[in-house]
Amino acid sequence: MSETSLPAPVVILNATQLAENIGATARVMANFGLSDLRLVNPRDGWPQERAWALASGAEWPLNAARVFGSVAAAIADLQVVYATTARPRELTLPVLTPRAAAAELTAAAGQGQKTGLLFGGERAGLETADIALCQAVVTIPIDPRFRSLNLGQAVAINAYEWRTAQLDAAPANFRERSEPATGEALLGLYEHLERELDTAGFFHPPEKTPNMIQNLRSALGKARFTEQEVRTLRGVVTALSRGRGKVLEKIARKKSEGS
Repeated sequence: MSETSLPAPVVILNATQLAENIGATARVMANFGLSDLRLVNPRDGWPQERAWALASGAEWPLNAARVFGSVAAAIADLQVVYATTARPRELTLPVLTPRAAAAELTAAAGQGQKTGLLFGGERAGLETADIALCQAVVTIPIDPRFRSLNLGQAVAINAYEWRTAQLDAAPANFRERSEPATGEALLGLYEHLERELDTAGFFHPPEKTPNMIQNLRSALGKARFTEQEVRTLRGVVTALSRGRGKVLEKIARKKSEGS
C-alpha cells in the first residue's frame, strides 16, 4: 500500500492493444502507490492472463481493474483529468510536463478532488474528442530523434512524478468551496448546450460540427467549473432556450392575428 496520505490519480488506459502493456502498467502503478486502474475497450477483452504474468506480483491493480465502454464513462466520477499525448492537437488546452502535472494533481487531491491520468492506445494514441474531455495535456519531454515510448514507461514517468510531488507537498488546502464538477456533470453540461446550439442553427456548416463541439468542450473544460457552476450554467442554457421559445411563440401569434 502507498505510504502517502492523498488519494493517487486513477490511471485510465484507452483502447490498449497488448495485455503485456496492461501488466507492465499495473507493475509501475504498484511501484509508486497507484492502484485504481480503468480500461476502456481493451482490444482483446478482459481479463487477460498475460497481464498478470507481466505484473510480476503487482496483482491488486489488475484484480480491481474496471472496464468501460467509453472514455466519458471511465472519467464520469473524476473532477480533474489530464490526457497524456505527444502529438500536437488543434485544441488549446494547457500543455504540462509530468512534473508540473503532478504538482497540480497533488494540489487537487489535497482539496479532496478525484483525479486521473488518461493514456491512449499503443498505435494511435488518444482521439481529439477524448482529449477534449480533459482539462490539460501532459507531454513527456523526450528526445525528438526517437519519440517512441512504451505505454508502461509513460505511466511510470507520470506515476514517479506524482509520488515525488505528493511526498513533498504542502498540507492540504481546507478552504471551503463548492466541489469541482465531475466528468459526468461536465458532459451533461456540454451535451445540454450542444443540443440547444444545434436547435438554434449554430453548427454550420454541418461537416464542421465535430470540430466545433470539440473546441467548445476544450474551452469550457479549461474553466474547471464547480458542481454549483455547472448547475448555474445549465439553468442559464434552459432560461435562454425557453426565452427563445417565448419569442417565437409571440412572433407566430402576431402573424396569426395579422392574417
